[in-house]
Amino acid sequence: MAGTELLTTDEMRRADAATIHAGTPGLTLMHRAGEAVADRARALAGDGRILVLCGPGNNGGDGFVAARLLVEAGLAVEVALLGACDALQGDAAAAAAEWTGPVTEAAAAEPAGVALVIDALFGAGLSRPLDGDAAALVERVNAAGVPVLAVDVPSGLDGDTGTARGPVVAATETVTFVRRKPGHLLLPGRRLCGPVTVAEIGVPDAIVAEIAPQAHVNGPGLWGAAVPRLAEDSHKYTRGHAVVLSGPAHRTGAARLAARGALRIGAGLVTVLSPTPALPENAAQLTAIMLRPCDGADDLDDALTDERLNAIVAGPGLGTGAPTRDLVRVAAEAGRGLVLDADALTSFSGKADELAEMIAAGGAQAVATPHEGEFARLFRGVTAVPTEGSKLARARAAAAHLDAVVVLKGPDTVIAAPDGRAAINPNGTPWLGTAGSGDVLCGFIGGLLAQGMAPFEAAAAAVWLHAAAARRHGPGLIAEDLPEMMPGVLGEMLAG
Repeated sequence: MAGTELLTTDEMRRADAATIHAGTPGLTLMHRAGEAVADRARALAGDGRILVLCGPGNNGGDGFVAARLLVEAGLAVEVALLGACDALQGDAAAAAAEWTGPVTEAAAAEPAGVALVIDALFGAGLSRPLDGDAAALVERVNAAGVPVLAVDVPSGLDGDTGTARGPVVAATETVTFVRRKPGHLLLPGRRLCGPVTVAEIGVPDAIVAEIAPQAHVNGPGLWGAAVPRLAEDSHKYTRGHAVVLSGPAHRTGAARLAARGALRIGAGLVTVLSPTPALPENAAQLTAIMLRPCDGADDLDDALTDERLNAIVAGPGLGTGAPTRDLVRVAAEAGRGLVLDADALTSFSGKADELAEMIAAGGAQAVATPHEGEFARLFRGVTAVPTEGSKLARARAAAAHLDAVVVLKGPDTVIAAPDGRAAINPNGTPWLGTAGSGDVLCGFIGGLLAQGMAPFEAAAAAVWLHAAAARRHGPGLIAEDLPEMMPGVLGEMLAG
Protein backbone atom coordinates (compact mmCIF):
# COMPACT_ATOMS: atom_id res chain seq x y z
CA MET A 1 0.00 0.00 0.00
CA ALA A 2 3.04 2.30 -0.06
CA GLY A 3 2.16 5.38 -2.06
CA THR A 4 -1.59 5.10 -1.52
CA GLU A 5 -1.46 6.97 1.78
CA LEU A 6 -3.06 10.36 2.24
CA LEU A 7 -1.32 12.58 4.78
CA THR A 8 -3.25 14.98 6.94
CA THR A 9 -1.59 18.31 7.62
CA ASP A 10 -0.52 17.10 11.07
CA GLU A 11 0.90 13.88 9.62
CA MET A 12 2.79 15.87 7.00
CA ARG A 13 4.32 18.05 9.71
CA ARG A 14 5.34 14.92 11.60
CA ALA A 15 6.89 13.42 8.46
CA ASP A 16 8.89 16.60 7.84
CA ALA A 17 10.02 16.74 11.47
CA ALA A 18 11.08 13.08 11.50
CA THR A 19 13.04 13.52 8.27
CA ILE A 20 14.82 16.58 9.65
CA HIS A 21 15.54 14.75 12.91
CA ALA A 22 17.04 11.89 10.85
CA GLY A 23 19.57 14.29 9.34
CA THR A 24 18.05 16.03 6.31
CA PRO A 25 18.05 19.81 6.83
CA GLY A 26 14.69 21.53 6.48
CA LEU A 27 16.18 23.93 3.93
CA THR A 28 17.15 20.95 1.78
CA LEU A 29 13.54 19.76 1.80
CA MET A 30 12.47 23.28 0.84
CA HIS A 31 15.00 23.41 -2.00
CA ARG A 32 13.64 20.13 -3.38
CA ALA A 33 10.06 21.35 -3.08
CA GLY A 34 10.88 24.59 -4.86
CA GLU A 35 12.66 22.67 -7.61
CA ALA A 36 9.55 20.55 -8.21
CA VAL A 37 7.44 23.70 -8.43
CA ALA A 38 9.87 25.32 -10.86
CA ASP A 39 9.82 22.24 -13.10
CA ARG A 40 6.02 22.37 -13.46
CA ALA A 41 6.09 26.15 -13.85
CA ARG A 42 8.43 25.94 -16.83
CA ALA A 43 6.08 23.45 -18.48
CA LEU A 44 3.06 25.69 -17.93
CA ALA A 45 4.56 29.13 -18.65
CA GLY A 46 6.85 28.44 -21.57
CA ASP A 47 8.87 31.60 -22.08
CA GLY A 48 6.26 33.89 -20.54
CA ARG A 49 6.47 36.09 -17.46
CA ILE A 50 5.74 34.45 -14.11
CA LEU A 51 4.33 36.06 -11.00
CA VAL A 52 5.27 34.24 -7.78
CA LEU A 53 3.02 35.08 -4.84
CA CYS A 54 4.73 34.19 -1.56
CA GLY A 55 3.15 33.94 1.85
CA PRO A 56 4.67 34.45 5.29
CA GLY A 57 5.40 30.76 6.04
CA ASN A 58 7.16 27.76 4.54
CA ASN A 59 4.82 27.77 1.54
CA GLY A 60 6.26 31.17 0.71
CA GLY A 61 9.75 29.75 1.16
CA ASP A 62 8.98 27.15 -1.52
CA GLY A 63 7.93 30.04 -3.75
CA PHE A 64 11.19 31.93 -3.24
CA VAL A 65 13.19 28.83 -4.16
CA ALA A 66 11.11 28.29 -7.30
CA ALA A 67 11.51 31.94 -8.30
CA ARG A 68 15.30 31.77 -7.99
CA LEU A 69 15.51 28.59 -10.06
CA LEU A 70 13.23 30.02 -12.75
CA VAL A 71 15.39 33.15 -13.07
CA GLU A 72 18.49 30.96 -13.30
CA ALA A 73 16.72 29.15 -16.16
CA GLY A 74 16.35 32.47 -18.00
CA LEU A 75 12.69 33.28 -17.31
CA ALA A 76 11.24 36.64 -16.33
CA VAL A 77 9.98 36.40 -12.76
CA GLU A 78 8.32 38.83 -10.38
CA VAL A 79 8.10 37.99 -6.67
CA ALA A 80 5.41 39.49 -4.45
CA LEU A 81 5.31 38.82 -0.70
CA LEU A 82 2.31 38.96 1.57
CA GLY A 83 4.02 40.53 4.58
CA ALA A 84 7.56 41.74 5.16
CA CYS A 85 10.82 39.96 4.41
CA ASP A 86 12.22 40.75 7.86
CA ALA A 87 9.24 38.96 9.43
CA LEU A 88 10.06 35.65 7.75
CA GLN A 89 11.52 32.97 9.99
CA GLY A 90 13.53 29.77 9.77
CA ASP A 91 13.89 28.03 6.42
CA ALA A 92 11.53 30.49 4.73
CA ALA A 93 13.80 33.37 5.73
CA ALA A 94 16.84 31.47 4.44
CA ALA A 95 15.13 30.76 1.11
CA ALA A 96 14.11 34.41 0.77
CA ALA A 97 17.71 35.47 1.44
CA GLU A 98 18.83 33.40 -1.54
CA TRP A 99 16.56 35.45 -3.82
CA THR A 100 18.48 38.45 -5.10
CA GLY A 101 15.74 40.14 -7.10
CA PRO A 102 13.21 42.74 -5.97
CA VAL A 103 10.27 41.80 -3.76
CA THR A 104 7.05 43.75 -4.18
CA GLU A 105 4.01 43.89 -1.92
CA ALA A 106 1.56 41.12 -2.73
CA ALA A 107 -1.31 43.39 -1.73
CA ALA A 108 -0.52 45.47 -4.81
CA ALA A 109 0.35 42.61 -7.17
CA GLU A 110 -1.52 42.48 -10.47
CA PRO A 111 -1.81 38.98 -11.93
CA ALA A 112 -3.56 39.98 -15.15
CA GLY A 113 -1.36 39.61 -18.20
CA VAL A 114 1.27 37.21 -16.86
CA ALA A 115 1.80 33.78 -18.38
CA LEU A 116 1.55 32.03 -15.00
CA VAL A 117 0.85 32.75 -11.35
CA ILE A 118 2.58 30.56 -8.78
CA ASP A 119 0.39 30.50 -5.68
CA ALA A 120 2.75 30.01 -2.75
CA LEU A 121 0.69 32.03 -0.29
CA PHE A 122 -0.72 29.47 2.14
CA GLY A 123 -0.38 25.69 2.36
CA ALA A 124 -2.57 22.83 3.50
CA GLY A 125 -2.43 23.75 7.17
CA LEU A 126 -4.33 27.03 6.90
CA SER A 127 -6.54 27.23 9.99
CA ARG A 128 -8.75 30.24 9.29
CA PRO A 129 -10.58 31.87 6.38
CA LEU A 130 -8.61 34.30 4.27
CA ASP A 131 -9.52 37.93 4.78
CA GLY A 132 -8.19 41.41 4.14
CA ASP A 133 -5.36 41.76 1.62
CA ALA A 134 -5.02 37.97 1.21
CA ALA A 135 -8.69 37.55 0.30
CA ALA A 136 -8.57 40.47 -2.11
CA LEU A 137 -5.45 39.07 -3.77
CA VAL A 138 -7.05 35.65 -4.23
CA GLU A 139 -10.08 37.26 -5.83
CA ARG A 140 -7.82 39.20 -8.24
CA VAL A 141 -5.97 36.01 -9.18
CA ASN A 142 -9.23 34.21 -9.92
CA ALA A 143 -10.54 37.13 -11.96
CA ALA A 144 -7.37 37.43 -14.04
CA GLY A 145 -8.09 34.35 -16.14
CA VAL A 146 -4.45 33.23 -16.23
CA PRO A 147 -3.02 29.78 -15.44
CA VAL A 148 -2.25 29.21 -11.75
CA LEU A 149 0.14 26.66 -10.27
CA ALA A 150 -0.65 26.07 -6.59
CA VAL A 151 2.04 25.00 -4.13
CA ASP A 152 0.81 22.21 -1.83
CA VAL A 153 -2.86 23.28 -2.04
CA PRO A 154 -4.59 26.33 -3.52
CA SER A 155 -4.49 29.12 -0.95
CA GLY A 156 -7.63 29.19 1.17
CA LEU A 157 -8.29 25.44 0.91
CA ASP A 158 -8.39 23.21 3.97
CA GLY A 159 -5.97 20.38 3.19
CA ASP A 160 -7.70 17.95 5.52
CA THR A 161 -11.32 18.42 4.45
CA GLY A 162 -11.22 19.94 0.96
CA THR A 163 -13.48 22.76 2.15
CA ALA A 164 -13.03 26.41 1.30
CA ARG A 165 -11.89 28.73 4.05
CA GLY A 166 -13.29 31.91 2.55
CA PRO A 167 -11.97 32.81 -0.91
CA VAL A 168 -9.88 30.04 -2.51
CA VAL A 169 -7.52 30.17 -5.48
CA ALA A 170 -8.89 28.19 -8.42
CA ALA A 171 -5.69 26.46 -9.57
CA THR A 172 -4.91 25.09 -13.00
CA GLU A 173 -2.56 22.56 -11.44
CA THR A 174 -1.16 21.80 -7.99
CA VAL A 175 2.20 20.48 -6.87
CA THR A 176 2.22 18.79 -3.49
CA PHE A 177 4.89 16.88 -1.63
CA VAL A 178 5.47 13.32 -0.38
CA ARG A 179 1.79 12.25 -0.56
CA ARG A 180 -1.52 13.80 -1.50
CA LYS A 181 -3.69 15.28 1.23
CA PRO A 182 -7.38 14.45 1.76
CA GLY A 183 -8.33 17.90 0.52
CA HIS A 184 -6.87 17.12 -2.90
CA LEU A 185 -9.59 14.48 -3.40
CA LEU A 186 -12.57 15.74 -1.42
CA LEU A 187 -14.85 18.29 -3.05
CA PRO A 188 -14.67 21.17 -3.66
CA GLY A 189 -10.93 20.74 -3.17
CA ARG A 190 -10.56 18.30 -6.05
CA ARG A 191 -12.10 20.78 -8.46
CA LEU A 192 -10.06 23.73 -7.13
CA CYS A 193 -6.71 21.88 -7.28
CA GLY A 194 -6.81 20.73 -10.89
CA PRO A 195 -4.41 17.87 -11.69
CA VAL A 196 -2.10 17.19 -8.74
CA THR A 197 1.57 16.29 -9.10
CA VAL A 198 3.16 14.59 -6.08
CA ALA A 199 6.84 15.48 -5.78
CA GLU A 200 9.30 13.37 -3.80
CA ILE A 201 11.47 15.64 -1.68
CA GLY A 202 13.39 13.09 0.37
CA VAL A 203 10.94 11.98 3.04
CA PRO A 204 11.54 8.20 3.22
CA ASP A 205 8.66 5.76 2.77
CA ALA A 206 9.72 4.23 6.09
CA ILE A 207 8.88 7.45 7.91
CA VAL A 208 5.46 7.58 6.28
CA ALA A 209 4.93 3.96 7.29
CA GLU A 210 5.88 4.74 10.90
CA ILE A 211 3.25 7.49 10.98
CA ALA A 212 0.75 4.88 9.74
CA PRO A 213 -1.77 7.11 7.96
CA GLN A 214 -5.29 5.70 8.04
CA ALA A 215 -6.60 7.44 4.93
CA HIS A 216 -5.72 6.29 1.42
CA VAL A 217 -6.30 7.07 -2.21
CA ASN A 218 -8.67 4.37 -3.41
CA GLY A 219 -7.29 2.23 -6.20
CA PRO A 220 -5.76 -1.16 -7.03
CA GLY A 221 -2.65 -0.30 -5.03
CA LEU A 222 -4.79 -0.46 -1.91
CA TRP A 223 -6.76 -3.68 -2.53
CA GLY A 224 -5.57 -5.22 -5.80
CA ALA A 225 -3.77 -8.11 -4.11
CA ALA A 226 -7.05 -9.14 -2.42
CA VAL A 227 -9.13 -9.33 -5.60
CA PRO A 228 -10.09 -12.99 -6.13
CA ARG A 229 -8.06 -14.90 -8.70
CA LEU A 230 -9.13 -18.22 -10.12
CA ALA A 231 -7.09 -21.35 -9.49
CA GLU A 232 -6.95 -24.31 -11.85
CA ASP A 233 -9.47 -26.14 -9.72
CA SER A 234 -11.88 -23.22 -9.14
CA HIS A 235 -15.54 -23.83 -9.85
CA LYS A 236 -18.82 -22.04 -9.22
CA TYR A 237 -19.17 -23.34 -5.67
CA THR A 238 -15.73 -22.04 -4.70
CA ARG A 239 -16.63 -18.56 -5.98
CA GLY A 240 -19.44 -17.87 -3.53
CA HIS A 241 -23.20 -17.56 -3.74
CA ALA A 242 -24.73 -14.09 -3.51
CA VAL A 243 -28.39 -13.49 -2.69
CA VAL A 244 -30.31 -10.36 -3.71
CA LEU A 245 -33.66 -9.53 -2.13
CA SER A 246 -36.22 -8.38 -4.69
CA GLY A 247 -38.94 -5.83 -4.15
CA PRO A 248 -42.61 -6.36 -4.98
CA ALA A 249 -44.15 -6.69 -8.42
CA HIS A 250 -43.44 -3.72 -10.68
CA ARG A 251 -40.43 -2.75 -8.53
CA THR A 252 -38.05 -5.56 -9.37
CA GLY A 253 -35.57 -3.97 -11.76
CA ALA A 254 -33.22 -2.66 -9.08
CA ALA A 255 -32.70 -6.12 -7.61
CA ARG A 256 -31.96 -7.58 -11.02
CA LEU A 257 -29.38 -4.85 -11.66
CA ALA A 258 -27.68 -5.72 -8.38
CA ALA A 259 -27.81 -9.43 -9.17
CA ARG A 260 -26.27 -8.90 -12.60
CA GLY A 261 -23.51 -6.85 -11.01
CA ALA A 262 -22.74 -9.59 -8.49
CA LEU A 263 -22.55 -12.20 -11.22
CA ARG A 264 -20.38 -10.13 -13.56
CA ILE A 265 -17.85 -9.30 -10.87
CA GLY A 266 -17.26 -12.98 -10.30
CA ALA A 267 -19.68 -14.55 -7.83
CA GLY A 268 -20.09 -18.21 -8.80
CA LEU A 269 -23.84 -18.23 -8.23
CA VAL A 270 -26.44 -15.52 -7.69
CA THR A 271 -30.03 -16.00 -6.58
CA VAL A 272 -32.81 -13.42 -6.49
CA LEU A 273 -35.22 -14.01 -3.62
CA SER A 274 -38.54 -12.66 -4.86
CA PRO A 275 -42.02 -12.12 -3.45
CA THR A 276 -44.35 -14.65 -5.07
CA PRO A 277 -46.41 -12.03 -7.01
CA ALA A 278 -43.15 -10.73 -8.55
CA LEU A 279 -41.85 -14.13 -9.65
CA PRO A 280 -43.24 -13.94 -13.22
CA GLU A 281 -41.62 -10.61 -14.10
CA ASN A 282 -38.32 -11.64 -12.51
CA ALA A 283 -38.42 -15.02 -14.28
CA ALA A 284 -39.02 -13.31 -17.62
CA GLN A 285 -35.72 -11.43 -17.31
CA LEU A 286 -33.34 -13.82 -15.55
CA THR A 287 -31.28 -16.58 -17.11
CA ALA A 288 -27.96 -17.38 -15.42
CA ILE A 289 -29.29 -15.79 -12.23
CA MET A 290 -31.45 -18.15 -10.19
CA LEU A 291 -34.84 -17.30 -8.70
CA ARG A 292 -36.56 -18.41 -5.54
CA PRO A 293 -39.76 -17.28 -3.77
CA CYS A 294 -39.39 -15.27 -0.56
CA ASP A 295 -42.44 -13.63 0.98
CA GLY A 296 -40.97 -12.26 4.17
CA ALA A 297 -38.52 -12.65 7.01
CA ASP A 298 -39.49 -16.24 7.79
CA ASP A 299 -38.84 -17.33 4.22
CA LEU A 300 -35.49 -15.56 4.24
CA ASP A 301 -34.60 -17.30 7.48
CA ASP A 302 -35.43 -20.64 5.87
CA ALA A 303 -33.33 -19.84 2.80
CA LEU A 304 -30.33 -18.88 4.89
CA THR A 305 -30.18 -22.29 6.53
CA ASP A 306 -28.11 -23.05 3.43
CA GLU A 307 -24.73 -21.75 4.59
CA ARG A 308 -23.46 -21.66 1.02
CA LEU A 309 -25.48 -18.45 0.59
CA ASN A 310 -22.69 -16.30 1.93
CA ALA A 311 -23.49 -12.73 0.84
CA ILE A 312 -26.79 -10.86 0.95
CA VAL A 313 -27.75 -7.65 -0.85
CA ALA A 314 -30.76 -5.88 0.64
CA GLY A 315 -32.29 -2.57 -0.33
CA PRO A 316 -32.62 -1.87 -4.04
CA GLY A 317 -36.35 -1.52 -4.75
CA LEU A 318 -37.14 -3.51 -1.61
CA GLY A 319 -39.74 -1.14 -0.14
CA THR A 320 -39.57 0.72 3.17
CA GLY A 321 -40.96 0.08 6.60
CA ALA A 322 -41.25 -2.68 9.17
CA PRO A 323 -41.21 -5.64 6.72
CA THR A 324 -37.88 -4.48 5.34
CA ARG A 325 -36.49 -3.99 8.84
CA ASP A 326 -37.48 -7.57 9.61
CA LEU A 327 -35.67 -8.81 6.51
CA VAL A 328 -32.56 -6.86 7.49
CA ARG A 329 -32.71 -8.29 11.01
CA VAL A 330 -32.75 -11.86 9.67
CA ALA A 331 -29.99 -11.10 7.16
CA ALA A 332 -27.80 -9.44 9.81
CA GLU A 333 -28.32 -12.20 12.37
CA ALA A 334 -27.16 -14.77 9.79
CA GLY A 335 -23.63 -13.39 10.15
CA ARG A 336 -22.89 -13.43 6.40
CA GLY A 337 -21.61 -10.74 4.10
CA LEU A 338 -24.32 -8.07 3.98
CA VAL A 339 -24.80 -5.03 1.75
CA LEU A 340 -27.42 -2.50 2.83
CA ASP A 341 -28.53 0.15 0.36
CA ALA A 342 -31.46 2.37 -0.58
CA ASP A 343 -34.74 1.18 1.00
CA ALA A 344 -32.95 -0.95 3.58
CA LEU A 345 -31.29 2.21 4.91
CA THR A 346 -34.33 4.44 4.53
CA SER A 347 -36.32 1.93 6.59
CA PHE A 348 -34.04 2.76 9.51
CA SER A 349 -34.36 6.54 9.24
CA GLY A 350 -33.71 7.87 12.73
CA LYS A 351 -33.12 4.29 13.90
CA ALA A 352 -29.38 3.91 13.38
CA ASP A 353 -28.96 2.49 16.89
CA GLU A 354 -31.45 -0.27 16.08
CA LEU A 355 -29.58 -1.12 12.90
CA ALA A 356 -26.27 -1.18 14.77
CA GLU A 357 -27.72 -3.60 17.30
CA MET A 358 -28.88 -5.93 14.52
CA ILE A 359 -25.45 -5.93 12.90
CA ALA A 360 -23.77 -6.59 16.25
CA ALA A 361 -26.17 -9.42 17.14
CA GLY A 362 -25.13 -11.64 14.26
CA GLY A 363 -21.63 -10.37 13.58
CA ALA A 364 -22.52 -9.64 9.97
CA GLN A 365 -19.72 -8.43 7.72
CA ALA A 366 -21.82 -5.44 6.78
CA VAL A 367 -21.39 -2.67 4.23
CA ALA A 368 -23.81 0.26 4.13
CA THR A 369 -23.88 2.39 0.97
CA PRO A 370 -25.82 5.63 1.62
CA HIS A 371 -25.86 8.72 -0.52
CA GLU A 372 -25.93 12.02 1.36
CA GLY A 373 -29.71 12.11 1.75
CA GLU A 374 -29.90 8.55 3.08
CA PHE A 375 -26.97 9.28 5.38
CA ALA A 376 -28.69 12.31 6.89
CA ARG A 377 -31.94 10.40 7.42
CA LEU A 378 -30.29 7.31 8.88
CA PHE A 379 -28.18 9.19 11.42
CA ARG A 380 -30.74 11.81 12.36
CA GLY A 381 -30.42 12.44 16.09
CA VAL A 382 -27.17 10.48 16.49
CA THR A 383 -24.86 12.97 18.17
CA ALA A 384 -21.79 10.82 17.54
CA VAL A 385 -22.29 11.05 13.78
CA PRO A 386 -22.26 14.58 12.35
CA THR A 387 -24.39 15.10 9.25
CA GLU A 388 -22.40 18.18 8.18
CA GLY A 389 -18.73 19.01 7.84
CA SER A 390 -15.82 16.83 6.74
CA LYS A 391 -17.05 13.96 4.60
CA LEU A 392 -14.12 11.83 5.72
CA ALA A 393 -14.87 12.44 9.41
CA ARG A 394 -18.59 11.78 8.92
CA ALA A 395 -18.03 8.48 7.14
CA ARG A 396 -15.58 7.32 9.82
CA ALA A 397 -17.98 8.23 12.62
CA ALA A 398 -20.82 6.40 10.87
CA ALA A 399 -18.72 3.28 10.37
CA ALA A 400 -17.71 3.24 14.02
CA HIS A 401 -21.33 3.71 15.13
CA LEU A 402 -22.70 0.90 12.95
CA ASP A 403 -19.65 -1.36 13.28
CA ALA A 404 -19.90 -1.67 9.51
CA VAL A 405 -18.06 -0.39 6.48
CA VAL A 406 -19.75 2.77 5.22
CA VAL A 407 -19.61 3.86 1.59
CA LEU A 408 -20.69 7.51 1.60
CA LYS A 409 -21.42 7.96 -2.07
CA GLY A 410 -20.93 10.96 -4.32
CA PRO A 411 -18.42 12.33 -6.81
CA ASP A 412 -15.85 12.01 -4.00
CA THR A 413 -17.06 8.73 -2.49
CA VAL A 414 -15.50 7.88 0.88
CA ILE A 415 -15.19 4.28 2.07
CA ALA A 416 -14.66 3.99 5.84
CA ALA A 417 -14.14 1.03 8.16
CA PRO A 418 -14.98 0.84 11.87
CA ASP A 419 -11.28 0.72 12.75
CA GLY A 420 -10.64 4.15 11.21
CA ARG A 421 -9.26 3.05 7.85
CA ALA A 422 -10.66 5.07 4.99
CA ALA A 423 -10.25 5.54 1.26
CA ILE A 424 -11.29 8.45 -0.93
CA ASN A 425 -12.19 7.48 -4.46
CA PRO A 426 -10.38 9.48 -7.18
CA ASN A 427 -11.98 8.20 -10.39
CA GLY A 428 -15.64 9.06 -9.98
CA THR A 429 -17.39 10.35 -13.08
CA PRO A 430 -20.64 12.19 -13.83
CA TRP A 431 -21.57 9.33 -16.17
CA LEU A 432 -22.60 7.46 -13.02
CA GLY A 433 -25.40 9.95 -12.44
CA THR A 434 -28.02 7.67 -13.96
CA ALA A 435 -30.87 5.62 -12.50
CA GLY A 436 -29.78 2.26 -11.15
CA SER A 437 -26.03 2.81 -11.03
CA GLY A 438 -26.06 2.55 -7.24
CA ASP A 439 -27.95 -0.74 -7.45
CA VAL A 440 -25.19 -2.17 -9.63
CA LEU A 441 -22.58 -0.92 -7.17
CA CYS A 442 -24.12 -2.77 -4.23
CA GLY A 443 -24.26 -5.88 -6.44
CA PHE A 444 -20.54 -5.48 -7.16
CA ILE A 445 -19.84 -5.26 -3.43
CA GLY A 446 -22.01 -8.30 -2.73
CA GLY A 447 -20.28 -10.29 -5.46
CA LEU A 448 -16.85 -9.56 -4.01
CA LEU A 449 -18.02 -10.40 -0.49
CA ALA A 450 -19.34 -13.71 -1.80
CA GLN A 451 -15.87 -14.47 -3.14
CA GLY A 452 -14.31 -13.94 0.26
CA MET A 453 -13.00 -10.39 0.13
CA ALA A 454 -13.05 -8.56 3.46
CA PRO A 455 -15.73 -5.85 3.67
CA PHE A 456 -13.44 -2.79 3.48
CA GLU A 457 -11.43 -4.13 0.57
CA ALA A 458 -14.56 -5.38 -1.21
CA ALA A 459 -16.29 -2.02 -0.87
CA ALA A 460 -13.25 -0.03 -1.94
CA ALA A 461 -12.60 -2.29 -4.92
CA ALA A 462 -16.22 -2.21 -6.03
CA VAL A 463 -16.36 1.60 -5.89
CA TRP A 464 -13.23 2.00 -8.01
CA LEU A 465 -14.18 -0.72 -10.50
CA HIS A 466 -17.71 0.73 -10.78
CA ALA A 467 -16.29 4.12 -11.77
CA ALA A 468 -13.74 2.52 -14.11
CA ALA A 469 -16.57 0.67 -15.86
CA ALA A 470 -18.46 3.94 -16.31
CA ARG A 471 -15.40 5.67 -17.72
CA ARG A 472 -14.79 2.76 -20.06
CA HIS A 473 -18.29 3.16 -21.51
CA GLY A 474 -18.54 6.96 -21.46
CA PRO A 475 -21.41 8.92 -23.04
CA GLY A 476 -24.80 7.30 -23.13
CA LEU A 477 -24.13 5.08 -20.13
CA ILE A 478 -27.12 3.46 -18.46
CA ALA A 479 -27.01 1.19 -15.43
CA GLU A 480 -27.44 -1.96 -17.50
CA ASP A 481 -24.14 -1.17 -19.24
CA LEU A 482 -22.06 -1.25 -16.07
CA PRO A 483 -21.96 -5.02 -15.51
CA GLU A 484 -21.15 -5.55 -19.19
CA MET A 485 -18.08 -3.31 -18.86
CA MET A 486 -16.75 -5.29 -15.91
CA PRO A 487 -15.01 -8.13 -17.80
CA GLY A 488 -12.80 -5.65 -19.63
CA VAL A 489 -12.09 -3.55 -16.55
CA LEU A 490 -11.30 -6.59 -14.41
CA GLY A 491 -9.17 -8.07 -17.17
CA GLU A 492 -7.03 -4.95 -17.43
CA MET A 493 -6.71 -4.59 -13.67
CA LEU A 494 -5.74 -8.23 -13.11
CA ALA A 495 -3.30 -8.17 -16.01
CA GLY A 496 -1.64 -5.07 -14.59
